Amino acid sequence: MLSNEDETSSWKFWRKRRYVVATMAFFGFFMIYALRVNLSIAIVAMTENKTLVLENGTISYTREFDWDSTVQGYVLSSFFYGYITTQLIGGWFAMRIGGKRLYGVGVAATAVLTLATPLAANMGVTSLILLRVLEGVFEGVTYPCIHAVWSQWAPPLERSRLATIAFTGSYAGTVVSMPACALLAKWFGWPSIFYVFGIVGIFWYSLWVVLISERPSEDPLITDAELRYITESLGENAEKRIKYPWKSIFTSMPVWSIVIAHFSENWGFYTLLTQLPKYLKDILDFDLAKTGAMAALPYLAMSITLPLSGQLADWLLVKGVFNVTQVRKMFNCGAFISQTVFMMGTAYATSATVSMICLIMAVGLGAFAWAGFSVNHLDIAPTHASVLMGIGNSFATLPGIVSPILSGYIVTTPTKGEWQVVFYVTAAVYLFGCLFYWTFASGEVQSWAKESETLQPSNRLEKIEQQRGIDNQTFQNDDM
Repeated sequence: MLSNEDETSSWKFWRKRRYVVATMAFFGFFMIYALRVNLSIAIVAMTENKTLVLENGTISYTREFDWDSTVQGYVLSSFFYGYITTQLIGGWFAMRIGGKRLYGVGVAATAVLTLATPLAANMGVTSLILLRVLEGVFEGVTYPCIHAVWSQWAPPLERSRLATIAFTGSYAGTVVSMPACALLAKWFGWPSIFYVFGIVGIFWYSLWVVLISERPSEDPLITDAELRYITESLGENAEKRIKYPWKSIFTSMPVWSIVIAHFSENWGFYTLLTQLPKYLKDILDFDLAKTGAMAALPYLAMSITLPLSGQLADWLLVKGVFNVTQVRKMFNCGAFISQTVFMMGTAYATSATVSMICLIMAVGLGAFAWAGFSVNHLDIAPTHASVLMGIGNSFATLPGIVSPILSGYIVTTPTKGEWQVVFYVTAAVYLFGCLFYWTFASGEVQSWAKESETLQPSNRLEKIEQQRGIDNQTFQNDDM
């Protein structure tokens, strides 16, 4: 039996090594999105009109980079051409060489390439696009890798909590980097954006290497109680080569429900991530510094609600209020319906204030979807979770490629009517994702996954029930 001091003192998170892993993964995703989103702000400064007074007193306007909206769309989407190529292979490699190792390399390589962004931009748009593609290649392994990490570190009834703590870093990184990038561009020039965040990314990698181990049994600082808790809840992993039932995976409707949900959430996310700064500047008439701050507000809402959604999802499971399938469907579909409503509200908003409120609600409530589909891979096929994440994120990367280009073709003038079309499309994608996920999603381990499951089948329910009792005690003590 685990001691209360080791497993229920929630404020002593550093004594729970799985939460140290989650915290460092949080900062890893913080860097991943800071390195990804920086160009969305920088490109506004790179292409804005600057007043030029000639010697004869004539006033003219010039741009450092004379890129129209279509070229900007290709530049912003280029990252995802590389990102999509390493999703599946990243999950496959993570199960063989270790998720911790590959996750760190993915972030570090992206940080190093970010330092070269100003040089590439000055060489020409082609060089910049190629560099961003290469950044995408390295960053593409990170999401599949983290599921390989959780397959070693996350007890079944803590998956939502641990995963959402880590994923919150994505939105926190967006919240901090958008206004920070705007201020850096204003004070020191747009190249400083890439130098600052590149150096911080390398610093994070050095901490990740020193502090985090591949699996609990290799961590020199883990307590015997926590090691026993994790290994007993997950079961003893057999030392055997995992066989992937590819046909069953690609014909499984629960798998496709996760894929479609991930695609739908990312369509809205990437549309706003790449286009919101331009919408705020062109339609709501915010200056560059204010654009960065206002564009960060929706992601601030997400960073607050995401860990709460994970905690609530696990609480409902531990208390036995709903089963896994019901929790995943309610959280995911409830979020998508809310996002559909508020995205339509943005399209018809008549003031900047109403527009921002609708955007904040649309993004913020999306946190509940992440407590649904984002951990669903671990529910239906724990040993294949990293590969399933790779498959899902491959399809979910397509919005990052298509959405900025489509928006570039739709919004050319720009006018409010053109931006309404962008919001209509986003709302329709959310609604489709909601209907598909509600119809086909599942929270049960699939039959094709059980054949290669490393837990002993006879002990699996016993382990889960044992953990349920432990976690009930955890929540009760946390409430005291």
